[in-house]
Amino acid sequence: MDRFFKLKEHGTNVRTEVIAGITTFMTMAYILVVNNIFLGPGGAGIPAEGVFFATTIGAGLITILMGLYVNIPIALAPGMGLNAYFMTIVLSSNGTITWQAALGAVFISGIIFLILTVTKVRQLLIKAVPTSIKSAITVGIGLFVAIIGFKMSNLMVANLAGVKDPTQTVPGSSMNFALGDFVHNADVQLTLIGLMIIAILMVLRVKGALLIGIVLTTLIGIPMGVTHTEGLASAHWIPTFDNLAVGQLDLASAFKIGLFEIVFIFTFVELFDTFGTLVGTATRAGLMKNKEEGEKKIGKAMLVDAVGVSTGAVLGTSTITSYVESTAGVAEGGRTGLTSVVTGILFILALFISPLASIVPSAATSPALIIVGVLMMSQVRNIDWDDFLHAFPAFLTIALMPFTGGIANGISAGIVSYVILALFNNLFTKNKVQIHWLMWILAILVLCRYIFMGGE
Repeated sequence: MDRFFKLKEHGTNVRTEVIAGITTFMTMAYILVVNNIFLGPGGAGIPAEGVFFATTIGAGLITILMGLYVNIPIALAPGMGLNAYFMTIVLSSNGTITWQAALGAVFISGIIFLILTVTKVRQLLIKAVPTSIKSAITVGIGLFVAIIGFKMSNLMVANLAGVKDPTQTVPGSSMNFALGDFVHNADVQLTLIGLMIIAILMVLRVKGALLIGIVLTTLIGIPMGVTHTEGLASAHWIPTFDNLAVGQLDLASAFKIGLFEIVFIFTFVELFDTFGTLVGTATRAGLMKNKEEGEKKIGKAMLVDAVGVSTGAVLGTSTITSYVESTAGVAEGGRTGLTSVVTGILFILALFISPLASIVPSAATSPALIIVGVLMMSQVRNIDWDDFLHAFPAFLTIALMPFTGGIANGISAGIVSYVILALFNNLFTKNKVQIHWLMWILAILVLCRYIFMGGE
């Protein structure tokens, strides 16, 4: 095992990798429940059994493939945001677009991804994007992950001033973020307890701090009424394989009803989200210290990610993509594909332990995500804040990810602003900077996407 995963070479061992894999799974396990909310009978309409099967098997197999083929600690599962978009296009079509046709659109976007990866267009992103923006991506993802933790735990809430209908889009000035009710809300209280437990363990340099913190917080949540265990006794531990959505994607309808815009959005968002996640996680894991080797691994990881998109559609779920929660395992010391293999195995086993996985409350996983945000902030030191050409795009990249709820939004703003500033810099100053040709293409695509399709 040491020889296959090169554990010693990466400064790790089996115990550390196993703990890291379990930690990553624990922070991602919420998708087992949440994905059904968006894609299941109450959402896009896919049978609940089909969604759960596709989520566990898809995440498990592709994550294991990532570990064995790339030897990198990155886990994959149906992507948050993209599953919500999947539900939106089905429900807003008034029956014109079925969930089968939407799966067909996901499959097509996966094929496009595969072509872009094989032709090494995606890999060029690593060389084309300036170092300052790549560092900003890591920081922005850290804040993005942290805010997920804050929101999942209700530690952060939003007040809408003067808005009668909370479902409508409101101006940013009408929204005020505030602390949650930590006096009466047990979820917030448990999150604060878990946050301090993990923080103390981190200060004491305890191995497995995040995992230990999640487990202890879950147990503490039982007497607090946050962790619900009453359903374990009557739970079905043996999975059933009825009502699966495997192979039910409808490619003919996807082409017939013209889902070009939907395919484009799936591809666009996945392109930048994956790039950001892979670069951010790889950087945090120290895999980019050897630039040539790091870029090679990122390229292989992109191939696996592309395969995951179409595989997910065949199994019956929305886009399977690299997860930013992988940074939780990296924070625990995960450095090789063994971490991913452990996570993948746990996802497959979740078919049999779904009741156990489902009792871990968001208040127990949220603190781990917040701590990950702290750890990923370290990359901010690699940004030259005295050079406004790099500082401004980096700031937009960092700020827009958490504040707009989209990794792609931050990267898009960083790319466009850098190209514009670099252009004027080269036109009117003697200090010329290189603008990679791919940056021009990306900037044009970004502008077209937002001008013609809005901010969806």
